[in-house]
Amino acid sequence: MAGETGETYEGSFYCVKCKEKRDATGNVVVNDKGTKMAKGKCPVCGTNLNRILGKA
Repeated sequence: MAGETGETYEGSFYCVKCKEKRDATGNVVVNDKGTKMAKGKCPVCGTNLNRILGKA
C-alpha cells in the first residue's frame, strides 16, 4: 500500500534545520502503516520536509 498517491499538499511544514515553520508544496505519499505524509523541500535551506496528514 506504500507509495505515491498523485496528490499534492500545499501548506505549512516545520523545518528542523531552520527551526521555523515554512510554507511549501509537497507530494503526498502513504507509508507502510497506511499513514498519509506530505514530503517537500524547505525553500530556504533545501532540507527535506515531512508532514503527517493522518490515515489514508
